[in-house]
Amino acid sequence: MLHYTEYRHSDSKKWVTFIHGAGGSSTIWYKQLRDFKKHFNVLLLDLRGHGNSKPSIKEAFDEKYTFDNITQDVVEVLDHANIKKSHFVGISLGTILIRNLAENHPERVDSMIMGGAIMKLNLRSQVLMRLGNIFKSVVPYLWLYKFFAFIILPNKNHRESRLLFVREAKKLYQKEFLRWYKLTSEINPLLRFFRSVDIKIPTLYVMGSEDYLFLPSIKKITKAHQSSELFVVPNCGHVVNVEQSRIFNDKVIAYISDFRS
Repeated sequence: MLHYTEYRHSDSKKWVTFIHGAGGSSTIWYKQLRDFKKHFNVLLLDLRGHGNSKPSIKEAFDEKYTFDNITQDVVEVLDHANIKKSHFVGISLGTILIRNLAENHPERVDSMIMGGAIMKLNLRSQVLMRLGNIFKSVVPYLWLYKFFAFIILPNKNHRESRLLFVREAKKLYQKEFLRWYKLTSEINPLLRFFRSVDIKIPTLYVMGSEDYLFLPSIKKITKAHQSSELFVVPNCGHVVNVEQSRIFNDKVIAYISDFRS
C-alpha cells in the first residue's frame, strides 16, 4: 500500500485528498497543509515509487504501470483509511489520475480541483515526449527531467517550483522513472476520451496565465463541459499551488466550502 498521512479535523466531515504529479511527492503541498487542516480532514499520499512509497515497498509494484492500476493504489488508501468520499486536489499529472479515478469510481469523488491540469498534449509537448522516449535509456533521467522542467517552467518567477520538482525528482530511481515514462504511451487516447466526455462531477481548473503548454486546451474544455469552471491565476506558471499559494488556497478552500457536508 502507498504511504499516506491523514489529518483529522475535530468538526468537519469533508475530506480533501491531495495527489501530486510524476517526480514529486506529498511534500509539494507544504504551502497548502496548514490552511487546509483548519477547515477539512486532509489526506496526503505518495504515489508508487515516490516519497515514502519507496524503496521498502517498491518490489510490490513490479507489474506494468498503467493509469488504472496507479489509480487503484489511491482507492486502496481511501478504503484503508475508511474514507467513503473526498474532494480531490491534484497538480500536473496528478490531475490525470484524479480524472481517471472519477471515471472508474465516481461515487468516491465530491469534486475535482485540477491545478496545472494536463488534458491535452499540444505539438510541442508531443515532440518533447518523443525526444524523451528516444533518449530515456541512454541519458540520465535527471538530465531529461531538468530539461522538461525548464520547458514547462521557463520564466524567472517559475524558478521556485522548477527547483522544487527537480529536487524531488532526484529521489527517484532511474528504473522508476522509466516505468512512469512508459505511461506516456497510453496518455493521448486517455486524454482524448476525457476531453470528449463531460463526467458531470463539479470540477475547478486552477491554471497559471503563463502555463503556455496546457492552458489553451483547458479553456476549451471548460466551455464544453457544463460541470467545469476555470480560474486563471495571473503571473503564474504550471505549478500554481507553489508559485501563487495564497491565491490557490483561498480559491480552492472557498470552492470546497460551498459544498454541503
